[in-house]
Amino acid sequence: MGVIMRKDIKLHIPKFDELSYRQALLLQSDTMNYNKGFEIDNANYHKDTGCIYFPESQWESWYNSWVGNKPDYYYAYIKRTSDNQFVGEVNLHFNRDHDWYEMGIIIEEKYRGMCYSLCALRQLLEVAFEEFHANGVHNNFEYNRYAAVKTHVDSGFRIIDNYEGNIDLYISKTQYFDQIEK
Repeated sequence: MGVIMRKDIKLHIPKFDELSYRQALLLQSDTMNYNKGFEIDNANYHKDTGCIYFPESQWESWYNSWVGNKPDYYYAYIKRTSDNQFVGEVNLHFNRDHDWYEMGIIIEEKYRGMCYSLCALRQLLEVAFEEFHANGVHNNFEYNRYAAVKTHVDSGFRIIDNYEGNIDLYISKTQYFDQIEK
């Protein structure tokens, strides 16, 4: 595909006692600022910063929903293998209304622009299509997040809708397998 790929990234399913990383990640205002100003249905969301408070009292129920709950949910940290440093997170959850998986990816601000997202996104698609046998994967966000758009397109996503400054991106099972066979 003509894109530089990192070889030192792997997806890591966190242990319960590693959730402090997620807690810290969601409180980094420079990382979460893409999220600010939106109407998000979460009592722990701070609209002015985009941050989400993730108190320890919620860890157990969240963990039981998101970790080890295949094929409805998948959650992993993005881990740099050279020093075992976490650099972000990825997730999938099944959308029964559309028969596809919704996905998410967060890279810490200090690690953006280093190809971590592209490598992690491709590994996430491998999980979706090769482990979960997904029919498709979908994401949506603001069109002006150019680096995110490029990462998704470089991973095989296509823009399927563009509305009010937002875009929907989608990759089907056929598109995924066609691109890895090339």
